[in-house]
Amino acid sequence: MWLKLEARSQPSKRMTYLSPLLAVVLTLFSGMILFAMMGHSPLEGIYVFFVEPVTSLYGLGELAVKATPLVLIAIGLAIGFKANVWNIGAEGQLVMGAIVGGGLALYFHESDSAWLLPSMIVFGALGGMLWAAIPAWLKTRFNTNEILTSLMLTYVAILLLNYMVNGPYRDPTGYNFPESRLFQNAALLPTLLEGTRLNLGSVITVMILAGLWVMLARTIIGFQVHVVGQAPQAAHYAGFNHKKIIWFTFLLSGGLAGIAGLMEVAGPIGQLLPSISPGYGFTAIIVAFLGRLHPVGILLAGLLMALSYLGGETAQIEMGLPVALTGVFQGLLLFFLLASDVLIRYRVKWNRVPKGEH
Repeated sequence: MWLKLEARSQPSKRMTYLSPLLAVVLTLFSGMILFAMMGHSPLEGIYVFFVEPVTSLYGLGELAVKATPLVLIAIGLAIGFKANVWNIGAEGQLVMGAIVGGGLALYFHESDSAWLLPSMIVFGALGGMLWAAIPAWLKTRFNTNEILTSLMLTYVAILLLNYMVNGPYRDPTGYNFPESRLFQNAALLPTLLEGTRLNLGSVITVMILAGLWVMLARTIIGFQVHVVGQAPQAAHYAGFNHKKIIWFTFLLSGGLAGIAGLMEVAGPIGQLLPSISPGYGFTAIIVAFLGRLHPVGILLAGLLMALSYLGGETAQIEMGLPVALTGVFQGLLLFFLLASDVLIRYRVKWNRVPKGEH
């Protein structure tokens, strides 16, 4: 008796939504094996990694803080992915949003104007859009591969951030450390719950998520995104401009990534540092696909991936495990998601081998 994959006559809608759940279950099972191999109780490891971080009000606040940039970036990327536009450089766009929006706070470091924070958010979005416009222009003008150009620009943005915090943005009273001055209160996102770091950024993210959900479901531009991605020839005959969709999705995803970067430096970090993200722009790609490119799914996937960051930190403190465990769990989740997605187009069949055959 042996297994065989048989092509389905049409993709399974049920497996489209069940495969992410299957991937999560397989990741948990693999995690238990991993903890056992490292000499720890599998159940204790799973508890410390996935449960203990959210057993307090502070932990729940941290979950929302870390989920905010993931969800915000992922929903922008998902809209592009729906149109087969592959922006892989959200990490760089996040950094540029922080540089441009944070630069406004540093320039007006003595201001207590109520307009400063909203202006920083706008400038953060413009910074991300500017960086996303480069691969969009290269794609529409020269038909370059947007995956490579957007990804390579990420490293340029990171180097630019390092230059800025070691040069023009460096705190003049910071004893030559590579960091900017701390942002003034007017440039910081208000905290929502006392005793936690939960801030207004989470509320803004939920509002943006809801707005984009409506856009995808109820507007002509949302319809065009769907058609361009699913039936390019039909979109062409309908007169939909593919280049405009490329520009729209790149600028939208870049702007949202830029806002995410600004909200990191104006929220939990409070200043510009050489490193302002543990890789949110890349992790958001997993979030988008784990959430099936749907706003509700992205919200849930964002919370799960945020929990992996918290779990890695907790396991490092409580069990002495390396913080790289976070990346291992995220990699396992992506691997099992891709493997489980095979079941969308194929079904598993048991074939009996007749006696005498080998």
